[in-house]
Amino acid sequence: MDRQTASATFPSAAAAVADARRFVRKVLADWGMDEVADDAVLATSELATNAIAYAGTSFEVSCHLEEGDVRIEVRDRHPTRGIEMPGVTASSGRGLPSISRLAASWGVSYDRRTKGVWFRLPRPGASSAASALTGQDAEPDSVPEVAKPAGLPGKPPGGRAARSEAARLWARERIARDGGGEASRDGAGPGGQARDGRLAEGVGEVPVAGDRLLRSPAALESMEDGVATVREVLGAEGAAVLLTERDGRLIMGASAGTAAEMPLGELSVAGLGPAARAGSAWVAADASDPTAAALQARSLAAAPLESQGRLTGLVVAVSSVSGRFAEADGVRLGRLADEMSLSLEKARVGELERSWRGWLSFVAEASDLLAGTLDQERTMALVAQLVVPRLATWCAVYTVTEAEPDRLAYVWHADENRADGLRELLEHAGAAPPTDVPGPWSGLATAPDDVRAAAGDTAADQVYAFPLIARGRRIGTIVIGRPSGDRFPRSAIELAEELSRRAALAVDNARLFSAQTAMSSALQRSLLPPGIPEIPGMEVAVVYEPAGEGSEVGGDFYDVFESGLRPGTPAPASRWRFAIGDVCGTGPEAAAVTGLARHALRILAAEDMSVPAVLARLNRLILGEGERGRLLTLLHGEIAARRSRDGVTIRLTSAGHPPPLILDPDGGVREAASPQPLLGVFDGVEFHTDTVDLRRGEVLLCVTDGVTERRSGNRLLGDGHGLERLLAGCTGLSAGAVAARIQRAVRDFGPEPSNDDVALIVLRAS
Repeated sequence: MDRQTASATFPSAAAAVADARRFVRKVLADWGMDEVADDAVLATSELATNAIAYAGTSFEVSCHLEEGDVRIEVRDRHPTRGIEMPGVTASSGRGLPSISRLAASWGVSYDRRTKGVWFRLPRPGASSAASALTGQDAEPDSVPEVAKPAGLPGKPPGGRAARSEAARLWARERIARDGGGEASRDGAGPGGQARDGRLAEGVGEVPVAGDRLLRSPAALESMEDGVATVREVLGAEGAAVLLTERDGRLIMGASAGTAAEMPLGELSVAGLGPAARAGSAWVAADASDPTAAALQARSLAAAPLESQGRLTGLVVAVSSVSGRFAEADGVRLGRLADEMSLSLEKARVGELERSWRGWLSFVAEASDLLAGTLDQERTMALVAQLVVPRLATWCAVYTVTEAEPDRLAYVWHADENRADGLRELLEHAGAAPPTDVPGPWSGLATAPDDVRAAAGDTAADQVYAFPLIARGRRIGTIVIGRPSGDRFPRSAIELAEELSRRAALAVDNARLFSAQTAMSSALQRSLLPPGIPEIPGMEVAVVYEPAGEGSEVGGDFYDVFESGLRPGTPAPASRWRFAIGDVCGTGPEAAAVTGLARHALRILAAEDMSVPAVLARLNRLILGEGERGRLLTLLHGEIAARRSRDGVTIRLTSAGHPPPLILDPDGGVREAASPQPLLGVFDGVEFHTDTVDLRRGEVLLCVTDGVTERRSGNRLLGDGHGLERLLAGCTGLSAGAVAARIQRAVRDFGPEPSNDDVALIVLRAS
């Protein structure tokens, strides 16, 4: 197959992960590689999430098809930040353990500007012997190409065959662990063909749970075909496949003939005879055999079904006639059992693989959702709703703070009618266990009897607790529950544990963000004017929109205030000051200069300094800040009532600021001030004032460059006297209506949100 390449670049945003998955799936579909698409999509999702969470940059996904193998690389723009290796260089991390299971090989590559993590998936049908067991390719044939501390395992010795053998061992251990017992150590291959009693000792003592086979259509079909074949080959009245459970009980898998009505009674692995425990077929001529007696059969032929040297079930043929089966029937049944063991093992592993892929998909989607919010309450609600009903019937989230050791923060139940009763039960139950490891929790038993009675069956539920540990400290606990008769499967516990680790980081990030936002908001509010005074004969309206999420104050600022008492008179002042300014830059540094300028204006005005003197003093203050100082444009003016009461007189100075505009009642627009140097550049600058007589019905508009420089493509709102035309359309409107129309025009001018602060003051003589 010819070499093919496809690549795409994605932004550093949570939604980009889903876009990357769709890109990889489409590319592989175009190449006819749908069989590896699921693995490729899952691995890409994990690496794309890493690129956003750790590198914080845009990333590129490249797909390469080389001789039928698919090589996919996710490359970010932060080469100096290394890959965090869970358990090696970091206490937490996402993606790499999953990649090591999904891919045949993977590693890390660097260049001067970028860092990439790549993985390779073999072409469909080229899997090693491990594929027969696991339904996927072998373990990675290389470890990540990054430095490893001494003592860590490196590449497996030998070539592909040695690595395949390592993969077989890994697959057998994973399958055995999922089945509920420990991995076998006898070295028997799948199916356990040995029938001479030389299989692992106690083959029936560590049964495999058969409930997974009942969820597999392929296994059900295999069992139904098998019992039909047994009846045909042995001429039996009935045949059945019995499956083992973890507790040793035998359950019905499939049946035919008279076996369809066959009772199982208390039949269990412990009650089987020595032949079954030795892994051999046997024939019972009468009902004295324990298995025949339990099945109420007069005669019986049976053979064990085995996997990895462990018992998965029995295939039996029964008859109501004593002595119906001969030893030759047992031999034939043993051969049929061998074939059925292989097909059932393949189906069981396929179901395991399907569940495992579903587990990875669930974790990937949960990670996307949790990474998409920084709201603490929403994060906790999302965690609970991810758990219910997939993993548990109900879920509760406790949080821990310095003020409150354990607080019940969120409760969610699959049955909404039970949610209130569950919350009441949990509030009266014992505190969430302050443990660092997950485990069962018996706190519901400590609730008062009347509360337990009101909760009904929920009070007897099985409960597990999972600590929320982030950055080395416990920040809460997730508690999940199921009805008492519905046990937690191991897969659900492992999945809840993985989800709790990711949820802990999401909750902690949301908590830190909330605390930082609250502190920032409190500081920023202290920089805003306390209020706009009423000025006789004048309408005043202001608009203020700082750029940046969560910001209340930026580099732009405004203020309108009373300028103090007239010297020598006890009467209130008939003068007011206004100011609108723009500090170079945005963010906290600009806000610091904003606070300096606004407070200085009020203090200097209270000393009855003139407008030019105030600007000169403020200029020296900014220059005195040294490197911390910022350039500042400022429009500052003083308003004085006219004796004729037909308007006001305004004396103002524009220090490098966009000139104010005056709107006449007939729709004419003109500039109202001459340009002067901005503040924070030259020392010893002398400023002067321009005088404006604002008559009744006239409007004075003062804006920052966030209005005039609002961008839409290559156009600015202020280009070609755009602001003048906009103001001319406001003839006859009140000050508030003028401010609202200009604010709306600024928002609607471009498709993207403004990246600059916006402030404006509208003064209308009335």
